[in-house]
Amino acid sequence: MSSRHFLYLNTHRLSAYGWRQGKLYPEGVFENDDAGLQLFAEYLARRRGSHFSLLANVAEEGYTLETIPYLQGRDRQTLIKRKIGQHFLSSPLTAAISLGYEKTQRKNEKLLLSALTNPSHFEPWLRRITDAEAPLAGIYTLAQLGGELLKRLGLASKRCLLLTLQDHSIRESYLVQGQAHFSRMAPLADSSIAGIASAFTAESGKLRQYLIGQRLIGRNEDLPVFILAHPQTIPAIEKAHPEQEGLPNFTAIDSHAAAHKIKLHALPEDNRSESLFLHLLATAPPGQQFAGEIHRHDYVLSQIRRGLIAAGSIALLAGLLFAAKEIYRAHQLREESTTLNAAAADLDRRYREISATFPQLGVDNETLHRLTERYGELRGLQRQPAASYRMLSRVLDRMPAVVLEGIDWKNGNFSPTAAAIGAGPEILTVRGLVRQEQASTRQTLAVFDRFVEALSADPANTVKVLQRPFGIDSGSALRGGDGTDEESKPRRFAIEIVRKAAP
Repeated sequence: MSSRHFLYLNTHRLSAYGWRQGKLYPEGVFENDDAGLQLFAEYLARRRGSHFSLLANVAEEGYTLETIPYLQGRDRQTLIKRKIGQHFLSSPLTAAISLGYEKTQRKNEKLLLSALTNPSHFEPWLRRITDAEAPLAGIYTLAQLGGELLKRLGLASKRCLLLTLQDHSIRESYLVQGQAHFSRMAPLADSSIAGIASAFTAESGKLRQYLIGQRLIGRNEDLPVFILAHPQTIPAIEKAHPEQEGLPNFTAIDSHAAAHKIKLHALPEDNRSESLFLHLLATAPPGQQFAGEIHRHDYVLSQIRRGLIAAGSIALLAGLLFAAKEIYRAHQLREESTTLNAAAADLDRRYREISATFPQLGVDNETLHRLTERYGELRGLQRQPAASYRMLSRVLDRMPAVVLEGIDWKNGNFSPTAAAIGAGPEILTVRGLVRQEQASTRQTLAVFDRFVEALSADPANTVKVLQRPFGIDSGSALRGGDGTDEESKPRRFAIEIVRKAAP
């Protein structure tokens, strides 16, 4: 993971801090001259790949409120850039904070536009950061962190003033709902405890009068004032404060107690509070910052690189987990295979022991195996006359005068190929007689002909008459018998049925 470093820039110099295990460690102080800039460039070169955040405490800050129509996406961004250009044309270090929407039908959006209006003061330092390709997360101001500090201390207010001391100057911020709507620096002429206390109380009154003059607050509005100071300075501030009129709601914040609440381990040694704001920047950076896309180019690339590395790590981890799963599965399969092989070997041993007790057949196992398979094939090729018999019985049921005397059934034109595909015909030779009491010859022949026609009605049958009940040829005439005994005598017949195999 990339290390984090924090840069604190004031009007004269830049201080660098490292962040390790939740603590800030000083790493160097660089003056605003050629020698200091060169040392700063060398400092950056030794920390390639580290991420940097810059906290600025400069006098040139601008704030303005704007209202824009309800827009989204690229149209909104274009309009915000146009508004920023109208108010802060000469500075690329700007930020836009949404303050919500008006409760009207148009839903206009309220914006707080702010800028660092002296970019030339930042340019030498930012150029070294860009040349070193150091990822810059953003540029922030003390006023941005004032609302977060009061929130951590449980002193958040709808409107308030926050006064802090750093770099021999007093930072005065007007906060609305935790957002800085105005901030300025006031020089500190007397650095004694009495001088600091007097300056705090004097500047709070001046700032209130300025805000009233700008119509940012009402003349009779009760405006809380919070002053962050060293514990030794607080009694002097409380003593000096009653001299000021119009600021009845006054709270002095012990910087040591504030450090404990925000979990800052190194307590401030004097009234300066930059260490508290640097710790807040490290632990809870604001959502908005002043650096442009050009200054944050390397940081964006670093984030993309980190995202790709994270995605690759996740893919690698997923691959390792899948490989581990497959290795475990392969191990299980090997164990199962070993168990099955052992069981098969045991069964083979038992088979050989049992087969050794069998009587000897005079043929080897391979020959016996082939004979068994051939026998099974022949059994599968056998055909039964059940279907033909059922067909014949249905016809005989309809003709009681026809008496069956015998049936011969066989497979016709048998060959192994034809039998294998079920293509050989069945041949039935049916012998019987027509028995009718006091029936004439013609009636007997009519019964026989109907019997033949009934058998021929099945499309699978081909019927051939081998013997008719009466001998008839083309040269003889059909005539009745000489007596009753001759007519009632049973007349035998024989027919052959060639039946195709069912598909």
